[in-house]
Amino acid sequence: MMMKITEPAREIDVIHQTDVLVVGSGPGGLAAALGAARAGVSVTLVERYGCFGGNITAVGVEGFAWYRHEKTIDSEGIGREFEERAKASGAGVPEPQSDSYAIDAEAFKPVADALVLEAGITPMLHRSFVAPIMQGTEIRGIITESKAGREAILAKRVIDATGDADIAHRAGAITLKTPKEEMMAASVMFSMTGIDKQKFIDDVKANPQTYKDWESGEWTVETTGKEDKMFSPFLRKPFEQAVKSGLIPKNLNTISGTWGAIYDSGDLTYLNLVHLAECDGTDPTDLTKFEIEGRRQALLAVNALKKFQSGCEGARLRNFGMTLGIRDTRKIDAAYNMTELDVREQGKFEDTIGIFPEFIDGYGILILPTTGRYFQVPYRTMVPKNVSNLLVAGRATGGDKVSHAATRNMMCCAVTGQGAGVAAAISVKHDLAFDAMNISLLQQELLRQKVRLY
Repeated sequence: MMMKITEPAREIDVIHQTDVLVVGSGPGGLAAALGAARAGVSVTLVERYGCFGGNITAVGVEGFAWYRHEKTIDSEGIGREFEERAKASGAGVPEPQSDSYAIDAEAFKPVADALVLEAGITPMLHRSFVAPIMQGTEIRGIITESKAGREAILAKRVIDATGDADIAHRAGAITLKTPKEEMMAASVMFSMTGIDKQKFIDDVKANPQTYKDWESGEWTVETTGKEDKMFSPFLRKPFEQAVKSGLIPKNLNTISGTWGAIYDSGDLTYLNLVHLAECDGTDPTDLTKFEIEGRRQALLAVNALKKFQSGCEGARLRNFGMTLGIRDTRKIDAAYNMTELDVREQGKFEDTIGIFPEFIDGYGILILPTTGRYFQVPYRTMVPKNVSNLLVAGRATGGDKVSHAATRNMMCCAVTGQGAGVAAAISVKHDLAFDAMNISLLQQELLRQKVRLY
């Protein structure tokens, strides 16, 4: 039986009050804060790490729109602004498999800083969410923990952009967590330097890989067929050779995957080669175990590339992401839960807050948006049950497994983020509950912010 202690009651200083409080600053949270601020309310953005950007900066996933092709009808709004601001700041480079720019994870940190400060958002880095402040079923703010101890922040409206529905879950909303054995694998993202770019590219051209090559003895990939012959920056051969030579243990035959941007300087970034099954991103014991195991496997991958991949002979590890990339944990049971049919068959909604291309990536499905098909994202997918004054943005919005394989992607997280931020601002300015939102007012402001709704 687990031992328990009683924590003494204590008073906590209220250090700040705001109209809209956004917790988590990944693509969803950063977009939410910007959307709310641009709609004319006071906004505070709380982040546990020392930079904004979440999956882009803290994890190092630089392929923000790697799904985009010539005929893709893509999302518009703040997500596209991230990419454009990165390009304008020298923090972007053409992405190898798409009509998009990879966002340099390190160089995007000051870009995100500038976006936050320009919008007049109150930034609060290095503060971790601990508990919601509740009055019955109504959330009134949060308690944080930091070097300053426990502090309270009060808000008229709260947006949960933690990725794991941490606030919604602890506030008493209905949340659903994917069974551990079914969760999408976590990843350790890393980058290398010292690559001979021309040699590497020449080898890639001589041995082109396709999305069909993602299949192996371990994985099968469902496509529509059109993806099967399309180029993919995929690496498997060096790791197969490494296993045969004994450099990589035979049980680690899942080491393979995609390379990202390659720079004239010899940097090869956002290498997505390590896949960690049954890692529950809400369990700190799992996170500890797989951070360590992921780095071990990444170094094996580096050594395999040095020995068996042309152009990598003199290369070395440049950096790891600051934390694991988690794809799949909790989702809210929302006022409307998106379905597989919605994302596969161009779902349309009267309460649309934006669109996202027909891009599905997860649970053994890979569908790329090359024919102009897209679906609308409904406002109701962000509204949790059992808690008021709270919206959820990012990958924890309501939906089934296959819809999650679409909506979890970073650009779609920015769509729900901007929608949540604007909705929170409308809610404050017009004294509307989230379950009584004026969709016309919401959509008018989203259109003013250059969001594509239809």
